[in-house]
Amino acid sequence: MKFALHFGNNTCPDLASAHRLVRLAEAAGFDSVFAVDHVVLPDTYSSTYPYATSGRLPGDRTAALPDPLIWMASVAAVTTRLRFMTGVLILPQRNPLVLAKQVATLDYLSGGRIELGIGVGWLKEEFEALGVPFEKRGKRADEYIAAMRALWAADGASYAGEFVKFHEVSCNPKPVAGSVPIIVGGHSEAAARRAGRLGNGFFPSIGRPADTMRLIDMTRRAAEAAGRDPKSIEMLAGCPDLLPGSGKDPEAAIKERVAQGIGRIVLPSTPFMRDLEESLARFGEKVIRPFS
Repeated sequence: MKFALHFGNNTCPDLASAHRLVRLAEAAGFDSVFAVDHVVLPDTYSSTYPYATSGRLPGDRTAALPDPLIWMASVAAVTTRLRFMTGVLILPQRNPLVLAKQVATLDYLSGGRIELGIGVGWLKEEFEALGVPFEKRGKRADEYIAAMRALWAADGASYAGEFVKFHEVSCNPKPVAGSVPIIVGGHSEAAARRAGRLGNGFFPSIGRPADTMRLIDMTRRAAEAAGRDPKSIEMLAGCPDLLPGSGKDPEAAIKERVAQGIGRIVLPSTPFMRDLEESLARFGEKVIRPFS
């Protein structure tokens, strides 16, 4: 089992706390740290936030939320093994050629330690502020994935779709392994099917309760329908029973996730922050090392 910490960039937005978090996470044996994404947060919105029962985005909209790619670059520079992932980046809001260049550069400079977690977004008002159509954002995301992979795979790449068109262009440097893993995030059936068709992994919500096993099963069926091996798609999930103070048996919790086919457990970083050094070291000793 692998273990990840989420919400790195908004829990630790400044350089000193970010470096402290990732160095301790790496020493404890965590596999990865995730960074969340919003370009802007409207003061008022009618869209429903899908990961909280209130339907409202938690936290202070004026709080620092660093760009995930820039934050990941800063923390990759002070680590050697730890991996970093956007969890998730709102893909339809980004130019796919620019994003392919940024992500490949980050992967190249970090020695191949980057994953691109993507979602299609829920905040219509943010799309409007950016001048990006909210409609057809799923189809736009599918094309962006294909276009980025084409740019990463070879020089002189071409792609022709409804939203992206380019002919015989080269984008360098290339990712270390030839491509960057794309992890599809989301709570919807569409996200589960996208992960099965196109993703290297699937990351359902760890916020608002959702029937994650139903979505994971849907991902596996979609993979089979697309002629892919469902076992090649990494499944990520939360596990509240492993959080500090839960009082639950970690072995039982991990065995349950293993039986479900989960390959990486994702935990929010906030519960560890009160005594970060001690709590991460203790988690590494009591959970990561015995069950990795």
